[in-house]
Amino acid sequence: MDVQKRIAAQVLKCSPKRVVFDSTKLKEIKEAITKSDIRGLIIDGFIAKKRMKGISKFRARRNRTQKIKGRRKGHGSRKGKRTARTPKKESWMNRVRKLRIMLKGLKQAKSIENNVYWDLYRKAKGGFFRSKRHLQLYLQDKKLVKLPEGAKISSKEAKPEKSEMAEKPKKEKPAKKSEKQEKGKK
Repeated sequence: MDVQKRIAAQVLKCSPKRVVFDSTKLKEIKEAITKSDIRGLIIDGFIAKKRMKGISKFRARRNRTQKIKGRRKGHGSRKGKRTARTPKKESWMNRVRKLRIMLKGLKQAKSIENNVYWDLYRKAKGGFFRSKRHLQLYLQDKKLVKLPEGAKISSKEAKPEKSEMAEKPKKEKPAKKSEKQEKGKK
């Protein structure tokens, strides 16, 4: 039986440990001594190979979905400094971009004058404002915004208007099938 197992392993291209014989057809398997005999038994289903044991992705997928929801990201799960997770430059770029978008929106809504806009723009570049909220408080304290009484700066007002080009949806191109795909379907 060891010989048959070895030959079957060669035919199946796996380890002899993975070769499994059907216990009801052991006589026929014993009589098989050539590769062609073994191939016939494999086709009949009397000889098979075990599936390889792998590492399941189930837990990894479950953890990834939880991380997407915002779980498993506490202090105990972190390695490296805060700046290793989001670099200083990246957080700076995000902050300045948000401030500039807000300023652009206020300018387009004519809530602030041009000279005030550029003054605030330079202050944002210089790191004067910690956040959008800080900029809003600064505008209200210095009374630089032209708003009706009792009204506050809303996030909608602070966003710039999109151009006409950006609003139009792009035309979808019909998908061209490659020759390989067409041949595969025939």
